[in-house]
Amino acid sequence: MKSKRRHSLLIRTVIFIITLILLLCIMAIGLFYYVFSIPEPEGISTTKFPRDFTNSFSVWVTYGNGELTVEEIGLERLDEYGLWVQFLDENGGEIFSHNKPENYPAKYTAADLLALSTSEYADGYTLFVNSLDGGDEECSYIVGFPYDIGKHMLLYNGSRISRLSPAAKLLIAIGFCVLAASVFAYSVWLSRKLSKVTDGICRLTARDYTQIKEKGMFSGIYASLNEMDRELRQADQVRKETERTRQEWIANITHDLKTPLSPIKGYAELLGDGSVKEEQEIQKYGRIILKNVDHTEKLIDDLKLTYQLESGSIPYRPRNMRIARCIKEWVIDIINDPAFADRDISFESAAPDIAACIDPELFRRAVKNLITNALIHNPADTKIKVEVSAAPENCARISVRDNGVGISEKDKAKLFDRYYRGTNTKEKPEGSGLGLAIAKQIVTLHGGNIMVKSKMNAGTEFIILLPARN
Repeated sequence: MKSKRRHSLLIRTVIFIITLILLLCIMAIGLFYYVFSIPEPEGISTTKFPRDFTNSFSVWVTYGNGELTVEEIGLERLDEYGLWVQFLDENGGEIFSHNKPENYPAKYTAADLLALSTSEYADGYTLFVNSLDGGDEECSYIVGFPYDIGKHMLLYNGSRISRLSPAAKLLIAIGFCVLAASVFAYSVWLSRKLSKVTDGICRLTARDYTQIKEKGMFSGIYASLNEMDRELRQADQVRKETERTRQEWIANITHDLKTPLSPIKGYAELLGDGSVKEEQEIQKYGRIILKNVDHTEKLIDDLKLTYQLESGSIPYRPRNMRIARCIKEWVIDIINDPAFADRDISFESAAPDIAACIDPELFRRAVKNLITNALIHNPADTKIKVEVSAAPENCARISVRDNGVGISEKDKAKLFDRYYRGTNTKEKPEGSGLGLAIAKQIVTLHGGNIMVKSKMNAGTEFIILLPARN
């Protein structure tokens, strides 16, 4: 298959080069006719036409006994071509003229006629001179052509040219053979290089590429292929890592869903078979069931929300609101949650009037996820501080800072990945592992940016920068 592809490439290259040579030849012929051509009624002719016309004009002229007669067809041809003619006797005096411009003389000397035979384009005409034999009498005539015609003549040794003719033919034949061999050799070389490139592209798609040395005429292409291979390998590695993380996440989320379902099923069976009679026990089991149902709903809501945000199908209803006031209310709601009643959470605002265009429900979810994340993954005595302030470039700055265990550099790099769960989440089975990914998606939806600063055993700070409104 590879050999067939290489031969096909070689044939196409040879055809291309031959076609290019033919086009160059056609262009050369066209250039020749463009430079060495004069228009006439019958079409385009070479510059031999003026000389031939001048010499053959005598067939339409009769001269004898001092009388000159020009046939009507000759005059018609002069008119048709836009030419003029002037006949002179042996003394250079004018006998007859047709269409002659007024600025040309009626008498010429022998020296004048000799000069006219080599004269260049002047006064709008190029002149050609010929003689007419009338038996005992001779006359000369001048034909004027309205074209800029060169009269340069090349003189050479004819005997040497005739001796060189066989050698020239041989040299031309050898030259064509050398040219053909060169074209073929170059085609073979070029086809091999191009085959190397096409083979590299095919290997890239098959993920079986071997790095090519970046040298020679195609070094730039080889460098691009090598760079593409590195990028593809890196992308494949990221894809494999993402797929592995996704599968682990699915396994974890499946386990997390089963965890609340087990007590729900167990306590429901106890209540269903009537073995529990006391009202306090029934209420206790009911509360346990409700707690686990709430946990399951939160897991499902996180799954639904993250995919809605990714697909853009979630309703988005932004409006202008005071950020500090909203976040203060959300912090109070978390403090009033019995699960976090004994935790140290504080709020502070240095810009109470700063406003931003937000969807309250969505943005509340983002801020709550950041605070809840700090509460769940840190010890009970961790202090959490939420701050709102103004930032440069007309932005609102929202900070959620704690003095807890911190986040490792490895976890920090993947903290906002949808399928990533940090290394310290094993001790805290609560949550779906989607909280931070959802927070980032919501902040991005609002045109903001989220970042994290953390140091192990010193605490973590999440910072949201949001475009502010006046």
